[in-house]
Amino acid sequence: MIAAPFTVAAPSGARIRDRLKNLTLEDATVLMRVGEHLGRHQRADLAERVTIGKVKAKDTQRARRKKALTAVSSSRWAGAMTRACEDQYRLSTRVLCDERAYLRRAVRAIDKRLAAPCGKRSKGGVRGYPTPAERFEKQRRLQVLKARLAAVESRVESGSPAITVGGRRLLKTRHNLADSQLTVEQWRQRWDAARLFLTADGESGAPHGNYTITVTPETGSVTMVLPEPLRHLANAPRGRYRLTCAVAFSHRREEWLDQVTANRAVRYDIVHDPVRGRWYLDASWSAEIAVLPTPEEVRAFGERLLGVDLNADHLAAYVLDPHGNPIGEPITVPIAVSGSASQSDGRLRAAISRLLAIAREYHCAGIAIENLGFDDARATGRETMGRGGRGKRFRRTVAAIPTAKFRERLRSMAFHAGLVVIAVDPAYTSVWGARYWKAPIQQQNQQVTVTRHHGASVAIGRRALGHRARRRPGVTAHDQRIVTRRAAGQAVLIPRARGTASPPRTASTPNTGGKTRPRQGGQLALFPDLEDRSWGHRISPVHAIRPTAANIARNGDNECMDDIDPVEQALHAARALVLADLAARKVAAAEVVSMVEDSVTHRRWWVEQWPEGLTYVAGLVAQDVQDALLERYGRWPLCPVCSSGDPHALDVEPELGPDPHWVCGKQGVVVAPVGALK
Repeated sequence: MIAAPFTVAAPSGARIRDRLKNLTLEDATVLMRVGEHLGRHQRADLAERVTIGKVKAKDTQRARRKKALTAVSSSRWAGAMTRACEDQYRLSTRVLCDERAYLRRAVRAIDKRLAAPCGKRSKGGVRGYPTPAERFEKQRRLQVLKARLAAVESRVESGSPAITVGGRRLLKTRHNLADSQLTVEQWRQRWDAARLFLTADGESGAPHGNYTITVTPETGSVTMVLPEPLRHLANAPRGRYRLTCAVAFSHRREEWLDQVTANRAVRYDIVHDPVRGRWYLDASWSAEIAVLPTPEEVRAFGERLLGVDLNADHLAAYVLDPHGNPIGEPITVPIAVSGSASQSDGRLRAAISRLLAIAREYHCAGIAIENLGFDDARATGRETMGRGGRGKRFRRTVAAIPTAKFRERLRSMAFHAGLVVIAVDPAYTSVWGARYWKAPIQQQNQQVTVTRHHGASVAIGRRALGHRARRRPGVTAHDQRIVTRRAAGQAVLIPRARGTASPPRTASTPNTGGKTRPRQGGQLALFPDLEDRSWGHRISPVHAIRPTAANIARNGDNECMDDIDPVEQALHAARALVLADLAARKVAAAEVVSMVEDSVTHRRWWVEQWPEGLTYVAGLVAQDVQDALLERYGRWPLCPVCSSGDPHALDVEPELGPDPHWVCGKQGVVVAPVGALK
């Protein structure tokens, strides 16, 4: 079942940074001594919190721990240290639970493949390992994973996560200094800088939002409260130390000024970068909860969207109008996530800035993205994502896609640009984009290379707008005499006078050169009068309704329907055939029958525009219902021919033609005519 699209929440806060320039040697020495003193006591408190283990919030003994820390610092420093310890403990516990889920997925995937014989498939369709040698190596790998899982589960039960203040990666670098091209002194400087604690939580009502570290908005001067054992270093009243430099916070300064002038809480962090020999001051605060428009409201206002498909090395995008039609040319924004973390983050921000500029240029209300998550793929990649060099390259490609970082950066930057971000289910977007949208887009853009990723961006945008991702046959094609182009699955019907437009045509529709038939009324009457029948309708071929015994049994005596309009006969026959297949597979619930009625209503308009397509209605209604079921419930009807492998749905062949049949697309076997499923 495909999940409904949703609006990504607005950022809950903001964080900005400014450099502490022109610090004197005395200032740097004081900051180092304060940071080392507070860091030592904060690490001791963190170790005590881990010893307490997994308990309720009221049993963490925070009041006792804070009282002990107040004696060696101050009340506000102690509060910041205990809060930081609690946050670090909860984060580490959550990471430990994620590692347990990762190991369980990996063990489960290998167990399934080990249960199948070598070179064959199990009854459930799981492929076994191709050779006994590989099977033996996987058995050894399974024992290693189970041992790791047992250790992690033991830590989760006891509530004792392993925490390395300063980072485990930097700690392991100490044993590989030659490979890291570092000396012992350089490593020690980085290690000491990472273990400093210079964090002061904000306090509403305090002077400029923070009493422990205060930044004056008029002058930008920075003062901080010294811990009790270091009060002799103070150069300002009440045991405070004033730095010789000033900060300005040029980025988002107005927001910061709004916070500090109203004495709202602002948190400050002083960070040391020993590689560059610089000190920085970070300011952060929580923002008010913003109520963003839902996807339904965006559709109701008739706004455009920019569909974006995220890939390892580029972003594929396309602008869509409110009806789901692609506008303009396909857009490709390159991204390079190689290099250092700061370089890759800067390149990602530049790519997102380009997307925002395109969205503003085309007057889009928001950006549609996939709600991607590769946790399962990364845990079981060796088992499910190919073998050998090709599989290894594919796994590396998936691992290199910056899904979480892209989503967070886009959420923040789009919010400040006045755009909403809509996330959709990623199921089948690439498959349907390549199958149904790549060729039509390439036909309209001969000078640009269109990839399957551009088709996927169209499918993503259409899904965010509430339209079907698949491009159905029977869509109005581009024609010089047609002003507007309608995409398939569009809910908006454009009224037009009879005889003023050509019938809807596709690439597979024969062009007979005829005009749209005249009609007095705007709707078809179920029992038109003799005058209407004499000149208002064209007689369709007899084989529009298959004259079989099953049809006679379902529709009754054919002679009693001779006076009914041929269009209504075809629609009723198509409805009966699809309902018979739904009933045969026991899915003819009330909601599903409503889907059939909606499709029949839509196809009535389609047949009115193109009477020659009367014989195609049964197959089109079957495909409409199949798509609607897939988006809301799941695949239907499942293939009875393929007993092994992943279950898949049958296809309707031909997609636009008479005498439709249910066909297994994998084996090319005709299962049954539409209306004759068992």
